Amino acid sequence: MTSQLASDPAQPAIQPAFPPLTRQTLQMRVVQRAAAELKRGLPVLIEGRAPLVVLAAETASVAGLADLAALSEPPGCLLLAPVRAAGALHRPIEQTEPAVALRLRPDMLMPDVLRAYADPTLDQVLPPIPDLMAPPLLADAALALAKLARLLPALVVAPAVPYAVAHAESRGLLTVGAEVVLAYPSAAATGLRRVAETAIPLEDAPDARIVAFRAPDSGVEHLAIVIGKPDPTTPTLCRVHSECFTGDLLGSLRCDCGAQLRGAIRRMAQDGTGVLLYLAQEGRGIGLVNKLRAYALQDRGLDTLDANCALGWGADERNFVIAAVMLRELGVGAVRLLTNNPDKVSALAACGVEVTERVGHSFRPNGVNDAYLATKARRFGHMLD
Repeated sequence: MTSQLASDPAQPAIQPAFPPLTRQTLQMRVVQRAAAELKRGLPVLIEGRAPLVVLAAETASVAGLADLAALSEPPGCLLLAPVRAAGALHRPIEQTEPAVALRLRPDMLMPDVLRAYADPTLDQVLPPIPDLMAPPLLADAALALAKLARLLPALVVAPAVPYAVAHAESRGLLTVGAEVVLAYPSAAATGLRRVAETAIPLEDAPDARIVAFRAPDSGVEHLAIVIGKPDPTTPTLCRVHSECFTGDLLGSLRCDCGAQLRGAIRRMAQDGTGVLLYLAQEGRGIGLVNKLRAYALQDRGLDTLDANCALGWGADERNFVIAAVMLRELGVGAVRLLTNNPDKVSALAACGVEVTERVGHSFRPNGVNDAYLATKARRFGHMLD
């Protein structure tokens, strides 16, 4: 039987009640898609004063390089962080620019060669030293996008041809604004909201619950382990802990992360209350894969700081605005911070968190992580006494 309502033209069509999307939400989605395109080995168009077509060196393929060549014009270059460029070229590099641009030659436009320039853990003979050229205007946004994708910050870039800019959509070329890429970390942090909460009795803290946080249209999730019932009128014992798959889950002896995680939970249970923020910022913000690469460089003699920099990352890439937003959402104002890192105290204070006390949180070396702990004290200023 045919529905009278469905066939009656006088009846208005029923529209689905989708919530309106904000401009910021749409922009965040585009950045996430652009990062995903780089991980898939596809070029992306970065818009700005001088639009660039960019391709991640780590995931570049013959097809991806052909796409980039068809959408751009010479001269193309390979963008590297200054420290990585110095290592690849075996000579000092001025550190004043966010990126160093190596002029591309035909013998460099091969996936294996590009990956070797990007990744210092690969044992491969590089072609003769290329010429340097001035970095393009949007170099900082290009490197930032690679970092958001947790790829090595090394990209093949070239000026976009006018046709590519005008017909990007019909060519399947994703376009993202440079200013949107650079603003993404702050937008993702300030947009965090509670999305789930439940009691999770822990071995060392039976009165515990976990609160999950996520920004709109962001796949990254951060957790808060809340022990007892923190009193908003008094400073809360708090630890800001960056996730460490190898240390927290596998019990790696290369770091002290697992001991710090479990020790913080025990301390909070003994005090009767506390908040541990478990942030998805592995390896001081460089991601698990890059942390494993950093470990490989440490096995060759670099310390933890120099290894991160040799890969093209900063010594610490974490965003502590995330922690400040989570504490605000939990109703926590002032904190007694469990940390040995004075920079973490100042970073949280800069984000508006009142830190009334730094509570020491050190653990004895285990025979494997001795050099790692010594580096944290010597080069990061950690107070391990």
